[in-house]
Amino acid sequence: ASAVLYSLLQTAKANDREPYAWLRFVLERLPLAKTVDEIEALLPWNVHDQDLAMNLAAWE
Repeated sequence: ASAVLYSLLQTAKANDREPYAWLRFVLERLPLAKTVDEIEALLPWNVHDQDLAMNLAAWE
């Protein structure tokens, strides 16, 4: 489990995403994804910085 989490965080970093913001974004939306396209939209290279910023701002 630790290796999976570490891999996800390193993938986010490699794609210039803030790891905590991206992981939180994905974990909130993954249960709602019904298709492969919706899941692929959550990959770090498909998520935009403004989506992450809006998601974090909503929790503050």
